[in-house]
Amino acid sequence: MDAGSAVAQFFPLVMLFAIFYFLIIRPQQKQQKAHTEMINNLTKGDKIITTGGLMADIVKVEEEFIKIKLNDNTIVRLDRNFVTKKVELLNEKA
Repeated sequence: MDAGSAVAQFFPLVMLFAIFYFLIIRPQQKQQKAHTEMINNLTKGDKIITTGGLMADIVKVEEEFIKIKLNDNTIVRLDRNFVTKKVELLNEKA
């Protein structure tokens, strides 16, 4: 077997990996980077949604946890990793 046929045998495998990388791995890495940046930029007063589906207001940002207000009487501590997304409400009237 010569070197040309060995390269020809592995070419489809290399192409499959390249397609897999650009369609699955790279977008997932970009999404994870954006999520980490969003978590690091949370501030008091932001509205968030937790992984449990709760919508809450941030009361205080701590090192590993954030204090969130679920309603007028309930304030709890939440691990930063359990924040799914930050809610951007437009034209909200208090």
